[in-house]
Amino acid sequence: MNNTIFDDVFRTMIEKMPYLAVPLINEVFHTSYPENVPIVQLRNEHQQENGEIITDSCLKIAGKLYHIECQSVDDTTMAIRMIEYDFSIAIENAQKQGRKYRMDFPKSCVLYLRSGKNTPDFLEIEMVLSDEKIVHYWVPTMKLETYTRNSIFEKNLLMLLPFYIMRYEKDIHEMSENPEMFQSLLNDYEEIRINLERELSGADKTALYMNLNKLIIKIADYICRNEKTVRKGIGEIMGGKVLELESERLERLQKEAEAEAKAIGEARGRAIGEARGRAIGEAIGEERLSTLLNRLIMDGRSAEIQSVVTNTDIRKQLYKEYGILSE
Repeated sequence: MNNTIFDDVFRTMIEKMPYLAVPLINEVFHTSYPENVPIVQLRNEHQQENGEIITDSCLKIAGKLYHIECQSVDDTTMAIRMIEYDFSIAIENAQKQGRKYRMDFPKSCVLYLRSGKNTPDFLEIEMVLSDEKIVHYWVPTMKLETYTRNSIFEKNLLMLLPFYIMRYEKDIHEMSENPEMFQSLLNDYEEIRINLERELSGADKTALYMNLNKLIIKIADYICRNEKTVRKGIGEIMGGKVLELESERLERLQKEAEAEAKAIGEARGRAIGEARGRAIGEAIGEERLSTLLNRLIMDGRSAEIQSVVTNTDIRKQLYKEYGILSE
């Protein structure tokens, strides 16, 4: 099974939406960081003699290091892997105090997307030092299956939503043949969509809503890859399949517009090309476009967003329909 998709989605959220990790850290370590707490993302590559070690995340919040690993299977060697990762992070951030060094290990946890009855609540290692002192190294674990849809929203653990479909993984095939089970799944995702719209209803959170939507669909498409009916049902509820983050898509459209303007300028005169490029760029970036996108999402019309961004006539028509653009 290709597990890199889970790592890719988790790292995408950590790197592009690191603030989503704050509620998760609060949940595991019983901290109370606010949503807007400053976050420093540290590099995830650590060089070792036998090769490079890549961790899923390493964040610095309020002067403390946090290391979170996303694990799709219950690997019994995880404790050894975690102490290896944490030792590398501690060495890299060691502080020299005269001839002495101080190494602070990060606060670490493992998020298990799949778990069983033998998956521990803590990973443990007993280390016997050269002076016979015993040091206990332990890492708390977080299990996706213990979080319901309601608890995810109550605790603002939106980072878990893309992986939520894995709670149903064992029943996906049966759902495709059982209308009642299938409808129950669709009802669950309809509630997720409604709650997500409510949580991220502000215009400044439109991109986050879209980005999470696409990551939810990406994992659902993978888990349900052999069950077309289930895959299609979730996709329709969450707004259709998009392969890139919405913020990245808008940036790509902006760059394409600029490239098109340059090409037109070379062929028909730079003045015409630059004017068209500015017009397209301003249309994408204007504030009323953000308002229109948000209204479409709230009305369950996400499928029309692509046309709105790329088609001027449709955009103007919808501006009038919503009373955003004056006559």
